[in-house]
Amino acid sequence: MSVRRFLFALAGLLCLVGLVWLLQGVNVLPGSRMTGDPFWAVMGAITIGVGVGLGALGRRTGWPAA
Repeated sequence: MSVRRFLFALAGLLCLVGLVWLLQGVNVLPGSRMTGDPFWAVMGAITIGVGVGLGALGRRTGWPAA
């Protein structure tokens, strides 16, 4: 697996986890102790930001895609 694909996979995973945390934190996705806790909304937003940043880094790198 190339570094570029690894960064894209990690970015996608971070964005997905961050989205779940964000939705639970703002009380949209019920069903856990995280529901309605603003801490998880903030952590979700930060995690999504890191995921987007890693995706951008993977796109900007000169490493080959294959």
